[in-house]
Amino acid sequence: MPDALASWLRRRLLDLRQRLWAKPLAACVLSVMGVGLAWMLDAEWLMKDPPEVSADSIESLLSIMASSMLVIAIFAAGAMVSAYASASNNSSPRSFPLVLADDSSQNAYSIFVGAFIFGVVGLVAVENSSFDTVGRFVLFIETALVFALVILTFVRWVDRIARLGRQGNTNQRAEEAVTAAIRRYRRAPLRGGVPATGLPPDALAVEADEVGFVCAIDMQALQQCAADHHLQLEVAALPGAFMVPGRPLLRVAGAGQGLPGNVAASLRGAFRIAQSREFDGDPRFGLVVLSEIAGRALSPAVNDPGTAIDVTGRLVRIFVRWLQTAPEVDAPDFPLVQVPELALSDLVEDAFTAIVRDGAGSLEVSCRLMKALQTLASLGNEELAAAARAKAREALALAELRMELPAHLERLRSLASFAD
Repeated sequence: MPDALASWLRRRLLDLRQRLWAKPLAACVLSVMGVGLAWMLDAEWLMKDPPEVSADSIESLLSIMASSMLVIAIFAAGAMVSAYASASNNSSPRSFPLVLADDSSQNAYSIFVGAFIFGVVGLVAVENSSFDTVGRFVLFIETALVFALVILTFVRWVDRIARLGRQGNTNQRAEEAVTAAIRRYRRAPLRGGVPATGLPPDALAVEADEVGFVCAIDMQALQQCAADHHLQLEVAALPGAFMVPGRPLLRVAGAGQGLPGNVAASLRGAFRIAQSREFDGDPRFGLVVLSEIAGRALSPAVNDPGTAIDVTGRLVRIFVRWLQTAPEVDAPDFPLVQVPELALSDLVEDAFTAIVRDGAGSLEVSCRLMKALQTLASLGNEELAAAARAKAREALALAELRMELPAHLERLRSLASFAD
C-alpha cells in the first residue's frame, strides 16, 4: 500500500475514533441487520422440527431490553462527558483527543445504543407477526447473545470508566501517543526522502497561503511533481510547524526564473494545514502536551508535584525508546525530496522547559529533574547529552533564583555537577 494512502487511511480512522457518533451508528446498523437476518432465515432456512419459542416470551425480553438500554446509554453518555471534562480540567486541554478516542468507552456506549435499537426493531417486528417458528427461534438466540454481550460489556466498562479521565490514565495515554509517533518517525526519519544537504542559493521558496499547523506531508505528491517538472525539493516545514502566509513550506531548485502557478499550487497542496496540531505524525506535540500536564500540576492552584515527577519519568522513558528504535535503512522512495531531521535539542526543549520553569522552587521536582537529565546525558548520544546538560544548567540557574534554603541549593548543585 502506498505511504500516502496508508497515511490517509490512518488519518481517517483516527478522525472516526474521535467522533462519538461513528461507532453507535455502526452498532445501530448491525442491530437492524440482526433482525433482518432472523426474517431472512425464517423464509429461507427450512429447519426440521425447530424449537418452539412463544412470541410472548420474546416480546418480554425485547421490552426489557428496549426500556433498560436507553437508560443505560444515557447514563454511559453522562459518565463519559464527566470523564472528558475531568481530563480537560485536570491535565491539559490538548490531551482531550486522547481521552475522547478511548475505544473501551466508545464500544460500550455503542453496544448499549445498538441493543436499544435491536430491542425496539425486534419488538415491532414480533408484535406485527413478522416471524414464524424459525424466525422466532433465531430472534430468541440473537436476543440472548445481545443480553450476554451487554452484561459483559457493562461489567468491563464500569472498571474502565472509573479510570477514564483520571490524571494517571491521561498521562499514560499521552505517553502511548508520543511513543507511537516516535516509533513511526524513527523508522523513517526522512519520510522516504533523502537527507537535507541544502539547495543552491537561487532556489525558490513555495510559501504557505493559510494560517495553521502543518499536520501531514504527501511525499508521494512531492516526488511526482518534482519528477514531472525536473525539480529538486527541500522541505522547510515539518509537521508541527506553525505557518502563516509568506512562510516557506519548501524550497525548489531547477525552476529557472519561476514556478508556474499550477506547479506551485500542486506543491503547496501536498502539505495539509489544520487549525491544531495532531499526535499522529508530530512527535514533538506529544512531548509538549506531557510538559503542559506537568506545568499545570505545578501551578499554585493545583500544587501536585507528584504528577510532575511522574511525567518526568515518562519523558525519560520516551527518550530511551527514541534511541532504542533504529531507523530502517532502505533506498529512498522519494529521492528528489530532501527532508531535515528533528533535532534532539528541540525535543529536550519541548519536553522539559515547563518543568524547569515551574518546578524551580520545588526541591523534590528539581532533584528528580536533575536525575532525569543526568540519565539522558549518560545514554551515549552526544547530541542528547549536550542538550540535557544545557537544560540542567538552565534548571540550576532558575533554582538559584527561587530557592531560599542554602542546604537545598547545595544538594541541587551536587546533582547538577554532571553538567559542568
